[in-house]
Amino acid sequence: MFAVSASLIAGGVHAEPRELPLLFDSRERIAKPDLSSLARLRFLTTVDFPPFNFIDQSGKLAGFHVDLAREICRELAIEPKCQIQALTFEELTPALEDGQGDAIAAGVAITPELRKSFGFSRPFMQLPARFALNRKAASGVVEPADLAGKPVGVVSGTRHEAMFKAFFPELTAKIFPDRDTMLAALREGLVPAVFSDGMQLSFWISGGIASGCCTLMEGAYFSQRFLGEGLTIMNRKTEPALTQAIDHALLALSRSGRLEEIYLRYFPNGIY
Repeated sequence: MFAVSASLIAGGVHAEPRELPLLFDSRERIAKPDLSSLARLRFLTTVDFPPFNFIDQSGKLAGFHVDLAREICRELAIEPKCQIQALTFEELTPALEDGQGDAIAAGVAITPELRKSFGFSRPFMQLPARFALNRKAASGVVEPADLAGKPVGVVSGTRHEAMFKAFFPELTAKIFPDRDTMLAALREGLVPAVFSDGMQLSFWISGGIASGCCTLMEGAYFSQRFLGEGLTIMNRKTEPALTQAIDHALLALSRSGRLEEIYLRYFPNGIY
């Protein structure tokens, strides 16, 4: 595993390994601030974004973000002060503004407008774009160049369509109105390949609907320009010490391997 800073250049394209990429430099140090005056740390999340946030079979809140929040509290040695509360996605930001919570762990996309009022931790995970191949229709295809002259499915108006056209101008895009129609065409071999969200493709390929038709091409592609900065934890901008504390914990979890343990718990087949 290694840092992927080179792959984050706007407009850049880079294939990465299957392991969870490290987003912290191995020599980096982030001091742990004094949290003795912290009364509580309430994480806000949702229940409708599996495998990141959901209600499990026992009726309990679970998911990647939930386990990550607990590990952050454990690393900061403030477990008795930690709480996790689920809201609808629309309620998250207003609740943080009103002081009903202290941090959001729910995949809120970073925007310039949000940065004016909120702080964000360092990214702890990135969701790559990937190619999926129909095993029969794409026989012999091992890299993007092998798709020259063949239609590659993308969904109209999406960031993945824009990314595909920018990074692979030599390839031919086959535009579909929505994801389900695109994946149905891939399953039936009407297109040999599609380019889309790596996480969604990973779960679709291993699911019953795909019926073993397809596989992921080696290589995951990252771009801050098209895919954003990655998953972070959001808190109030007026609390920089909390942002630093979360960054300190994320660095420690990344370095110890515990962050990857959580990743493999919810993404056993990998998305990279």
